[in-house]
Amino acid sequence: MRVSRRRKRNPLVPGARNQLDQLQTKLISEDLGRSFDNKEEAKLELAKELGVPLQKGSNRDLRSEDAGKVGGAMGGRLVKELIQMSLQSLEKNNR
Repeated sequence: MRVSRRRKRNPLVPGARNQLDQLQTKLISEDLGRSFDNKEEAKLELAKELGVPLQKGSNRDLRSEDAGKVGGAMGGRLVKELIQMSLQSLEKNNR
């Protein structure tokens, strides 16, 4: 029996996944200095920049450490941006 290691994380706000993906793509585009059409394309280019052999389709042979490099870089940047946006919103509302 094979156990899936990937957890599906759903946004708290229904329907927000598309906007989060767009924001993440925008942030990766800014970091890499190029424009991407979608999150998958951006993820593959980021992996290439990090020296991770990520490819379209199955990455069954990818080491956890390498997957974590890509996921951490993508998720970490998104979380930082979301926190910054929240702080700006709080500041604006407290004026």
